[in-house]
Amino acid sequence: MDIRFPRPSVTLGAVAVLVAATATVVVTGAGAASAASVTFTPVADTYVQSDAASTNYGTSTQVVVDNSPVRRSFLRFTVSGVSGTVTSAKLRLRTISGNSGSDAGGTFRRMSNTTWSETGTTWNNQPAIDGATLGTIGAVSGNTWYEVDVTAAVTGNGTYSFGATSASGDGAYYDTRESGADAPQLVVTTGTTTPPSGDPVFVGAGDIANSGSGDSATATLLDSIPGTVFTTGDNVYDDGTASQFNSYYEPTWGRHKARTRPSPGNHDYNTSGATGYYNYFGTSAGPSGRGYYSFDLGNWHIVSLNSNISMSAGSAQEQWLRADLAASSKPCTMAYWHHPLFTSSSNHAPSTSTRPLYKALYDNNADVVVWGHNHVYERFAPMNPAGDADASRGLRSFVAGMGGASHYSFGTIQPNSEARNSSAYGVLKFTLHASSYDWQFVPVAGQTYNDSGTGTCH
Repeated sequence: MDIRFPRPSVTLGAVAVLVAATATVVVTGAGAASAASVTFTPVADTYVQSDAASTNYGTSTQVVVDNSPVRRSFLRFTVSGVSGTVTSAKLRLRTISGNSGSDAGGTFRRMSNTTWSETGTTWNNQPAIDGATLGTIGAVSGNTWYEVDVTAAVTGNGTYSFGATSASGDGAYYDTRESGADAPQLVVTTGTTTPPSGDPVFVGAGDIANSGSGDSATATLLDSIPGTVFTTGDNVYDDGTASQFNSYYEPTWGRHKARTRPSPGNHDYNTSGATGYYNYFGTSAGPSGRGYYSFDLGNWHIVSLNSNISMSAGSAQEQWLRADLAASSKPCTMAYWHHPLFTSSSNHAPSTSTRPLYKALYDNNADVVVWGHNHVYERFAPMNPAGDADASRGLRSFVAGMGGASHYSFGTIQPNSEARNSSAYGVLKFTLHASSYDWQFVPVAGQTYNDSGTGTCH
């Protein structure tokens, strides 16, 4: 993949719901895929407490590590159905929402005992935490995901127990398997990564990650769709902080970070300079503080733009875009950014300030543009910059804001709007052929809405 970042200056003449004992498989590659990640939830978890020596906490919705009173936690996973060499194993836990945090999240060790009883273990009969130390979690805050690398302990299919202790008198509390989507996770990766073959797939959405479950469901869709992932902004709510990226985005869409080409939204910019966004995605997000860049996928030139900075005619971004498009030799072009020029949602009006970017694309015979911002799905017929139907040169546009944040509603339906949905989470999938493209709205499990079709490059 050839990625183009903005030049310093340009002179122009005139983007699972997890169930206990159920695995979510993440396959990288197409056809004979050679890498897979499998996510398991515990088959048992509990904790014990020194001043309640005969009490069992196996049905509790929390496990605790503490030193006053002493509390120790135990988790057991059954790994099955994986093949090949284990290259990574990560234990992930989420602190409960009602806890203010702790200065120590605990020390985690492997245990030799893998038969202890979830509903029978007490302080008096607790199994020994006797294995090597695997990792330590530092200070924690409430309602946040944390991760421990346990690759040294997980070698393949089998049963694994982990014990956690703390030397701090300020306890850390984590959700258990009784917590549903917030249950602990063991993510096991095997094999090596190979790029997908055939026509490129470009898939994604915007308005993604918060404390709800919509982003978990859309991330599960991505688990089985190979290709390059895009985002159309508002990657994490509410303020794009580093903590929110780690707590909300990382456990869901974050597992596809290595193949993601993002764009920023206004919520990402609620943190000054969008530093949480730029630090999280690194060079994949383009130059820090600028956020517009381009790359090629097969016969397609793809441009990620930033609608949170100046887009006016003659601005640095608009001039860069015109130069970038003029330099491209690809016959097909797609662009994506956050704020939509055309939308029928009642929540956010059309962002007319984006029109100069759309016009630059139109002037250079681009084909498709994708936005977010409004938490709906909408598809428009090809249009010119004024919003008039233009079958010969117009760009087909999509609002793809159904990545996980709560849905918005529709108001007055705008001209040339051809398809709409405000109730289904999902992702928008493009298959990029040599001189054409297929699009498909892919709904999450339990939803039936679909929209698909084919377009031809200009």
